[in-house]
Amino acid sequence: MPNFHRVVITGIGAVTPIGNNIDEYLVGLQKGTNGVSDITLFDPEQHPCKFAAEVKNLQSENFIEAKESKRWDRFSQFGVIAAKQAFNDSGLEITEANASRIGVIIGSGVGGLLTMESQAQILSHKGPKRVSPFTVPMMIPNMATGLAAIALGAKGPSSSVSTACAAGSNAIGDSFRLLQLGKADAMICGGAEASITPLGVAGFASAKALSSRNESPQTASRPFDAERDGFVIGEGSGILVLETLENAQKRNARIYAEIVGYGTTCDAHHITAPSPGGVGGAEAIKLAIEDASLSLENVDYINAHGTSTSANDKNETSAIKSIFRDRSYLIPVSSTKSMTGHLLGGSGGIEAVACILSLTHNFIPPTINYVNPDPECDLDYVPNNAREAQVRVTLSNSFGFGGHNVCLAFSKMN
Repeated sequence: MPNFHRVVITGIGAVTPIGNNIDEYLVGLQKGTNGVSDITLFDPEQHPCKFAAEVKNLQSENFIEAKESKRWDRFSQFGVIAAKQAFNDSGLEITEANASRIGVIIGSGVGGLLTMESQAQILSHKGPKRVSPFTVPMMIPNMATGLAAIALGAKGPSSSVSTACAAGSNAIGDSFRLLQLGKADAMICGGAEASITPLGVAGFASAKALSSRNESPQTASRPFDAERDGFVIGEGSGILVLETLENAQKRNARIYAEIVGYGTTCDAHHITAPSPGGVGGAEAIKLAIEDASLSLENVDYINAHGTSTSANDKNETSAIKSIFRDRSYLIPVSSTKSMTGHLLGGSGGIEAVACILSLTHNFIPPTINYVNPDPECDLDYVPNNAREAQVRVTLSNSFGFGGHNVCLAFSKMN
């Protein structure tokens, strides 16, 4: 049997619709801040959904030179800014001696959709000679990883995950595995997304996935509520610095928490719909708990995928109940997507950060806009207000189109 290394979190960074750094994001989670408003990134007049959870007032020039930012898609900018935040927060230094032992994995469900759309318009209206030479490197989904590695000088394991809305969590889980096996000493990992574009919004709306509550956008993201009618698209990035415990201790790093479990499965059922009863998600939760050598009684909080769609919320509730049985009703389960909207491939990153903040600040983020209980969703969803609690172990669920399911387990250090 291999001698697995323990893996800890030493740095966190976040660019979100409710805060552009960790301090702002923490306050947003504690206050139940609503990040949803009318779309400003393009004119949504002809769209059936006219609102989203946009990143606002981001001072990108503090992290990226103006000349460079023009050559980067918005999702890459979010990923690099959050990565730099997490890296600076960790106190990690990359040198010639350790660069090959430090890697980057940043997931994205869609990649550079804004670039793809804008350059397609140029191609259509102005011809092929006017298409930017930066088109391909700007739109490919691995570029947040590549640019973060370049910016930080990380020459170790490097890849990108594209498992739709599970991508950020898969990136963290895959990084965890590399560190467990001793293939790296530190990994910068998470998710990034920027899909609030005409095509992105139109595509999800046509699929009947988005809320159409245009008369009241701030109440549109309402996971587990009986009147939910679809998700609210969001954008941003959440990044962690993971290290082997030995590496963190060797440099006397501050340790936020430990990542202790990773479960991942595929429904193999449908291109968008979850498997009936959430059986694939349930298996991912079971695998994460087993991987962490936890008992069901150890789990203090579950950060749900909780998209505010009818099928997801009902099936995720069923998945949790199938694993925890009677104890399901004693575990707080909340969806921070009620505040941030759904960041697609970026959601697993910011929700992992939310779990770590829950552990370090002993509180449980709320599910805001929870007004009308759904008989099929009957757990403790921490309605509307954050809750003080002693939190020792958290789970973070992420489920994506294509049937991808991920559960991550985080724990306070023992």
